[in-house]
Amino acid sequence: MASVRDLKKDINYVLGDIIEAVYIWELTHPKKDAKKAEAIIDEAIVVFDELIEKVNQKDVENKKKHFKAINQELEDRGRKLIDKINAL
Repeated sequence: MASVRDLKKDINYVLGDIIEAVYIWELTHPKKDAKKAEAIIDEAIVVFDELIEKVNQKDVENKKKHFKAINQELEDRGRKLIDKINAL
């Protein structure tokens, strides 16, 4: 398992890239309604906050298992956000 710092960086990079993709979509589609795109950005921010909160939990019995679960959740939720971007 990588360090906690690397996991935090992964969370930041993945969700940051998703938000950047939404901004690019908004720039390339200026005539379309941006409310759905803004909702994706808001959801990405909520996911970021939830995952960072889980990473910072101190009362964890099995840290390795806990961090693997967070990494898997990041992957799953990130894919769902990307699917939403592709559906715009």
